[in-house]
Amino acid sequence: MLQLTSLQLEQWVAQFLLPFFRIASFFMVVPMIGTQLVPARIRLGLALAMTVVLLPTLPEMPLLSGMTLQTYILIAEQIIIGTAMAFVVQILFQVFALGGQLISSQMGLGFASVSDPANGVSVVVLSQLYLMMVMLLFLAFNGHLVLFEALARSFFVLPVSQGAMPVSGYMALAKSGSWMLASALLMALPAVTALLVINFAFGVMAKAAPQLNIFAIGFPFTMMVGLVITWVSLEGFLGQYQRFVSVAFNYLDQVIGVGVL
Repeated sequence: MLQLTSLQLEQWVAQFLLPFFRIASFFMVVPMIGTQLVPARIRLGLALAMTVVLLPTLPEMPLLSGMTLQTYILIAEQIIIGTAMAFVVQILFQVFALGGQLISSQMGLGFASVSDPANGVSVVVLSQLYLMMVMLLFLAFNGHLVLFEALARSFFVLPVSQGAMPVSGYMALAKSGSWMLASALLMALPAVTALLVINFAFGVMAKAAPQLNIFAIGFPFTMMVGLVITWVSLEGFLGQYQRFVSVAFNYLDQVIGVGVL
């Protein structure tokens, strides 16, 4: 009787802990929730609450016998899956941070960096502005609810008993890095091109008339034009955000084995 009770207790613990590891690893990395502004205890509490809510609807968990090698492998697989899903969402936010960095470097604001309290690093002012706008748009369009739905759906698309993340998921993670660089360059291309033309014009003027000292007024003029271009480009910021979010969630589906590479 005691042995049967012990086995039942181990199974109950496994049914709760295996989903909890995937959900907790997701909350530890995902933007906004997984930042330094949210204490680790709060993130673990959110993961615990979501596990309790989802547990009755989840598929049957695999049978485990104590802390064996199979148990450690399953736990590692759940941590990898949750971290990979949250990493794709991080890539989406870093697209705008990298785009702001490219624009700032071209317009002369690369030195104007501020401390980002969410990530604990220094970023340029324009990147911080883009990140705040993306966070507000993400919350306004219920992006956090879509993430929770995707996390819950992952237990049915990629059950705990199925095993590790598919090879296509790792390929999607690798491709998302190149997509981040390409999207950031595409976002910054209009402003960078316009500022490059202005700098080229200043170079021609300085070569034609060296006594005018064009570069003395070139820096403030380039910065002013860069600010104007940034202000004008905000009109299309929402469209860029919608396209990038669509691609990012497509990569999120590919990570758990849904969608086409």
